[in-house]
Amino acid sequence: MIRYSPSEAAQKSGFSLDTLRYYEKIGLLSDIDRTSGGKRIFSDDDLGWLGLLRCLRDTGMPIAQMCRFAELVRSGDMTITERVELLEEHARGVETQLELLLRQQQHLHDKIAYYQRELAARA
Repeated sequence: MIRYSPSEAAQKSGFSLDTLRYYEKIGLLSDIDRTSGGKRIFSDDDLGWLGLLRCLRDTGMPIAQMCRFAELVRSGDMTITERVELLEEHARGVETQLELLLRQQQHLHDKIAYYQRELAARA
C-alpha cells in the first residue's frame, strides 16, 4: 500500500497543507492514519476522497454542504439515497451556473467583435 506525506498529498490533491489541516479539523477528512511519531500519512483512498472534495469545492459547493455529504458517507450505505439527492441538487446548480457563464461568454465575444469592427473601420 502506497502512503503519502502531507506535502505529497497536498501536491497531488492541489490543496494547501493548511487546507488539509482545516478539512481534518472540520471533519471533511477523517480517520487519517498517523505514523508512530504522530505525523499524518495519506493513502490512495484519502487521495480519492480529496479528489471528490476538490470537485465539489471547484464547482462551488459550500463547506457546510460538503460537511453534510461527508457525514452521510461516514454514516454508511443507508444514506446513499440522500447522497445522490445532495449531489443531484448540486449538479443542477452547476448546470445553471454553466448556462449563465455561457451567456456571459457570448456577451463578451459579441463585445470583442464589436470593438474589432470599430478598429477595422478606423484602419
